[in-house]
Amino acid sequence: MADPHTSLPKLRHSLSAKLLVFTVLFVMVAEVLIFTPSIARFRLDYLEEEIGAAHIAALALEAAPSHMLSPQLEIELLQYVDAYSVALDMHGNQRMLVMNRDMPPVIDKSYDLRKATLFSLIANAFSTLAQAQNRVLRVVGPSPKNPGITVDIVLDEGPMRRAMYDFAWRILSLSIVISLITAGLVYLSLQWLLVQPMRRITEAMHQFRTAPEDESGSPMPSQRRDEIGIAQRELQRMQSDLRVALHEKTRLAELGTAVTKITHDLRNILSTAQLVSDRLADSKDPTVKRVTPTLLASLDRAISLCVNTLSFAREEKPVVAMTRFSLGLLVDDVGAALRLPLPETSRWINEVPREFWLRADRDQMFRVLLNLGRNAYEAGATKVTVSARRGEDGIALEIADNGQGIAPAARDKLFHAFAGTGKPGGTGLGLAISRELLRAHGGDIRLAESRPGSTRFLLTLPERCAVADADVRHAV
Repeated sequence: MADPHTSLPKLRHSLSAKLLVFTVLFVMVAEVLIFTPSIARFRLDYLEEEIGAAHIAALALEAAPSHMLSPQLEIELLQYVDAYSVALDMHGNQRMLVMNRDMPPVIDKSYDLRKATLFSLIANAFSTLAQAQNRVLRVVGPSPKNPGITVDIVLDEGPMRRAMYDFAWRILSLSIVISLITAGLVYLSLQWLLVQPMRRITEAMHQFRTAPEDESGSPMPSQRRDEIGIAQRELQRMQSDLRVALHEKTRLAELGTAVTKITHDLRNILSTAQLVSDRLADSKDPTVKRVTPTLLASLDRAISLCVNTLSFAREEKPVVAMTRFSLGLLVDDVGAALRLPLPETSRWINEVPREFWLRADRDQMFRVLLNLGRNAYEAGATKVTVSARRGEDGIALEIADNGQGIAPAARDKLFHAFAGTGKPGGTGLGLAISRELLRAHGGDIRLAESRPGSTRFLLTLPERCAVADADVRHAV
C-alpha cells in the first residue's frame, strides 16, 4: 500500500494546478498594467475625435454664405459633434462662438487637454468609469487639423463612459482568452518538461525507500542536459552508491556478529593459556625462561585485542559524566600507567601545569590519552609530549611523538574502526574510540602532522569544558 505522505497529489493540489492558477493570475496582472494606460489613451482619443469633429463643423459654418446657418442645420451639426456648443479660438486673437443650442445650467467639470499629463489622464479616465450619473463636461484642446486653433466644446460624459465600458469589456474578454491560452500552453509545457519527470523521480525515491536493495526501482539514465536530467543522473548515482554501502554494511554487520562470538570464546581460551604461561615463568629451564616473556607479551596483546573488540561492539553512544579535575594530574596518571611495560629509555613529558583544570569526564579523557600514548609507543616513539592551551574557541590539547609517522595510505581512514590502523597487527580501535569519546564532549581529534620523527595529534574541546580561575581556586 502506498504511503499517503509520498503518494501523488490530487489534481487540485498538484504542482500543475498551482502553475496553471499562477499563470492565469500573472497574465491578468499584466493585462491590468496594460489596461491602465490603454483606457486613459482611449479617453484621450475619444475627446480628440470630438474636438476634430467640432472643428469640421466650424469649417462647414465658415463655408456657408455670410456664416449664416439655418437653425435646423446648426442643430444637425451639433448632433453630429454630440455637443451642446462649439467655440474656436483663432490663433489666440479672439474667441468666437460658432454654434450653440440649449445649454445645461451647470457645467460639472472642465478639462484642458493642453495641460494633460500621463497621471492626470489615468486619474481622469478612472474618475469617468467610477461615475454613476451623467456629467456635463467642458473640454478645451488643440484641433487635430490645425494645432494653432483651440477648440472649446461642451458635451455629455455619458456617451464617452459607455464607449469606455465597451472598450474595457473587450480588453477583459481578450485578456481572459489570452490568459487561458497562455496558461494552457504553460501547463502542457511544464507537465512535459518538469512535472512528469519530477513525479518519476518521486516514485523512484519512494520505491528506493521501501526496498533499497531492489534495483528495478532505479530511474533510467536520462539524456537531458538541463537541471532535471542532472537530478535524475545524480539520483541514480546516489542510489547505486547507497546500495553498495548498504551491501557492505550488511556484510560488516554479519562479520561483526561472527567476530564478536569468536572473540568472546577466544578470550576465554587465551585467558586459560595465560594462566598456564604464568606457571612457565617459574620454570628453571633456560630455554623456557628465554621464550616465556615473548609468549606472555603475545598473549597479553591477543587478550587486549579481544577485549577492545568486544568493548567496541557492545558500546553505544558514550554517556558523559562531567566533573572538574586537573588536566596536569590526569596526564601524570596516564604516564604512570604507560610506563609499566615500557623500557627505561621511553619518556613521557607532561607540559600541562597542574593548575590547568577541565570540566569533562575524567575516565573518558584518561582513556583517550592512554590510547594515543600507547599508539605512539607501539609505533616506535621513545618520547611523547603532551601540552594544552586555552583559546577563544575552547581548549586544545596536543600530543606529539618522535615515532616513524603514519603511512599516507592509512591517513584517510585513520579514525575508522578496523580500517584506520597505522601499524602492523593493529585494529584502529584506539583512535576510533578516542574520536567517539571526544565528540561526546562536543570536541574532536585530528592529525595535525605526520612525518618521520614527528607526529602530532590535536584534540579540541568546547569552551564549556574550560574552568575559570575563580572556580579553580574554589575547587582547591
